Amino acid sequence: MTIGYNTLEVEVDLNAIRHNYRLLCEKGSRVYGVIKADAYGHGLIEVARALEEEGADTFAVGTVGEGMQLRESGCDKRIISLLGPLNEEDCFNASRSRIIPFVGEFEQLEMLAGVVSAQGSKVEICLKFDTGMSRLGFSVNELDKLIDWLNGNPEVCPVLASSHLATSDDPAYEGYMSAQAETFSGILKRLADAGYELEASLANSAGILVHDQVHYSAQRGGIAMYGSNPLLGTKWSEFGKQLKPAMQVSTKIAAVRELKKGQAISYGCTYTAERDMTVAIVCAGYADAFSRGLSNTGQVCIHGKRAGILGRVCMQLCIVDVSHIDDVKFGDTAYLLGGEGEGRISAEDLAGWWQTITYEIFCLLGMNPRTYKK
Repeated sequence: MTIGYNTLEVEVDLNAIRHNYRLLCEKGSRVYGVIKADAYGHGLIEVARALEEEGADTFAVGTVGEGMQLRESGCDKRIISLLGPLNEEDCFNASRSRIIPFVGEFEQLEMLAGVVSAQGSKVEICLKFDTGMSRLGFSVNELDKLIDWLNGNPEVCPVLASSHLATSDDPAYEGYMSAQAETFSGILKRLADAGYELEASLANSAGILVHDQVHYSAQRGGIAMYGSNPLLGTKWSEFGKQLKPAMQVSTKIAAVRELKKGQAISYGCTYTAERDMTVAIVCAGYADAFSRGLSNTGQVCIHGKRAGILGRVCMQLCIVDVSHIDDVKFGDTAYLLGGEGEGRISAEDLAGWWQTITYEIFCLLGMNPRTYKK
């Protein structure tokens, strides 16, 4: 779903995504294309098709419903649902549409078994384990009970096993990551001893790029696929230096005004001009998922130069200082993400001003209308 009442344009470079996927495949082995949450705001169907052209044979979506959307688009590759079934309809759709749900609760297992037994069918699943994230998944202490349950319910067929790394992007917590991997290896061995030899996935983007020891038989390519280096700012940063950004966001300038020294601007008078200034009124605000938190701190790129936001970001407008930029006029383009020259705005720049992470930047700005550069 996109926001349909604004002037922002999100341009997605599918070639950049393909390039990034190839880099991950060079480091990993079987790399799943993680396209949950509308491909991190880049477009579920479009990204899946681009990755399929690069040889991707497994796609990780968020919900079963998102998997249905992908399946109905004509995708016949393997689809896994990271969130798994939340109700009986999800169970039915997973079985009917060959979507492999992550399952980490006995309640989910019972619900799945009830639905597929009533249908006289079977369902393949991925067993999700908690090895240190403390979020979702079966614990090591539940493993014997889980194996007993699986032995008694052959209509629910585990084909994958997975867990999620909490600190693979942080050198200070490399030991924590190694402990998670050790726990996961122990789980896989106990499952294999019980007759369940499963495809195993632990590595996320940072895990693929840096930690060969956690690759196992498959990996999940997430944020790096969209051009954001998960290792930026660490001693491992070089491992992600070849990634290419895939999203650019722009809008138009609605007006150019002169602001006199001592004159306040925007709601609440939170900025008062310390000198005579030229300002541009930019068509971007919090209704466009351009955060109010960027007030008096964020920047945009105009004519290849940075222009700082003055005062509060409004619902569909913000004001920027263009005193140092020549020939700014009505209808010119302002880049909220991307742009040209030294003033280019990276996702990491924007996340820093926003006090968030690049994942949120992409997911929110990606709700605006998108075009594709192929």
